[in-house]
Amino acid sequence: MNVIVSDEGFQPDDWTDGFVTLDDAANDVVALDVASDTNPDELIDRLGAAKMVRVDFPSFADGRGFTIARTLRLKGFTGRLRAKGHVLADQYAMARRSGFDEVEIDQDLANRQPEDQWLARANWKDHDYQARLRG
Repeated sequence: MNVIVSDEGFQPDDWTDGFVTLDDAANDVVALDVASDTNPDELIDRLGAAKMVRVDFPSFADGRGFTIARTLRLKGFTGRLRAKGHVLADQYAMARRSGFDEVEIDQDLANRQPEDQWLARANWKDHDYQARLRG
């Protein structure tokens, strides 16, 4: 069972509507599973009334999901955004700043990086170096 990470720590998954891949999505899609190589500019036109988008992170070094989240937010998507897969606790603040609401990790990663490591980054608004530079 996977673990959902939010600013409050580890949470059970409360999403019960399932996910559909972009290739299988119809006009009435509720939640999409999106690959990291998806073009975010094309994705926004296919969202319709989707309430959730889950973006795959196939590797800790693959940051394309951050771009997808940021682009969707800038283009007006207000639904839930979830990063899924290989996201490290050290990347949590970046995930939140780019627009993700939560991160879904597997139990093995949750065991290697326990809740306290994620909570240490949950104050992501307080540690924004760009805001500090701007004064």
